[in-house]
Amino acid sequence: MKMISWNVNGLRAVLKKGFCESVAALDADIICLQETKLQKGQCDLELPGYVSAFNFADRKGYSGTAVFSRVPLGDVRMGIGIDEHDHEGRVITCDLGSFFLVCCYTPNAQNELRRIDYRMRWEDDFRAYLLGLDRIKPVILCGDLNVAHEEIDLKNPKTNHMSAGFSDQERDKFTQLLAAGFVDSFRYFYPDVTGAYSWWSYIGGARSRNAGWRIDYFVVSERLCERMVDAKIHPEIMGSDHCPVELTIRDGDV
Repeated sequence: MKMISWNVNGLRAVLKKGFCESVAALDADIICLQETKLQKGQCDLELPGYVSAFNFADRKGYSGTAVFSRVPLGDVRMGIGIDEHDHEGRVITCDLGSFFLVCCYTPNAQNELRRIDYRMRWEDDFRAYLLGLDRIKPVILCGDLNVAHEEIDLKNPKTNHMSAGFSDQERDKFTQLLAAGFVDSFRYFYPDVTGAYSWWSYIGGARSRNAGWRIDYFVVSERLCERMVDAKIHPEIMGSDHCPVELTIRDGDV
């Protein structure tokens, strides 16, 4: 089973930039999108052979997530059951039988870490939510998690230290998530690979210079590791300031 996660930075915008062609080329069984920036009824996208689920933010043109799947989505849950966090369309959870799939768009701490206190509450509550799921069955979390975990995960770690997405607080929360029984799938396969990024600023030709950050992930329950086949990043696919990331797992029971 091949899964793709992609922050499209506006689904309606990326549809004008070859989205459907990119999806066809990726040929994934499951496609998870973040930052769709949609309200209900604004985009009636249907991908042939896929069923879909959308979570919309209350605020227009902001946040939002979507899942497209060639396999039945089972029970679909929007949000994490905490009112403070469930108005921005950030989480979709699907029961895929042998595991839960969680598509997430993590809140950005913003310039000068203006939203860091909220981000810390989110991290603790979201980790508790994932652990609750994991007690039932394994979890595959994917999405734009808005953190580069280690210095290897961004081009310029020294100059970006304590910037949003590379603050000590955010990195520590990601470390706590892994310590709770989860694995960063890309680093599982490629622990020492450098220059592997999934987001580039639109400013200063960052993408052409590969001055990027790896902030898009597939994070899996440890007991799913034996089912993982490979993890990939697709910087060749354009249309957004993020590129798709991929995880392939073997079918079967855990």
